Amino acid sequence: MLSEEDKNLFRQAVESNTPIDKDSENKLADGKNRPLFEDFIYVSRASFSGAEIVKYAKSGTNKKLIKKMQQGNIGQPPALDLHGQTLAEACHSMAQFLHQQQRQKFIQIIHGKGYHSDNSMSILKTQVVQFLKKHPAVLAFNSCPDRLGGTGAVFVLLRK
Repeated sequence: MLSEEDKNLFRQAVESNTPIDKDSENKLADGKNRPLFEDFIYVSRASFSGAEIVKYAKSGTNKKLIKKMQQGNIGQPPALDLHGQTLAEACHSMAQFLHQQQRQKFIQIIHGKGYHSDNSMSILKTQVVQFLKKHPAVLAFNSCPDRLGGTGAVFVLLRK
């Protein structure tokens, strides 16, 4: 049971808050919305096997953050599951997801291992790697530890 003092304190806190403009975080200095990332190409063939570990880091990226990511010591970041999507759908989903999660430090993208692909080569995994390497907000990424998706998913470190 709440005391009258607690109730009044809650009312004061709620009444003094102003609504957040959700669109303002996506606005540039000139007031225009940030565009979605669209500077990618679709891959034509797979170059990564489902079991292959992938990793990438831009020069100068904090090595401690990369190590935390490799070990899976980043809590439970927002995740995007691309299973069953075409390359075009996956690229569109990733562009939207990275745009929506731009304030996060880490995210996870689940692409699968390509078990239903020819020669165990994963076209979707290859597309994810190529997409992330080109995206300006991505500082680093690597395959997840086995307990968190293994080579069927990547953790991504985003630029703040």
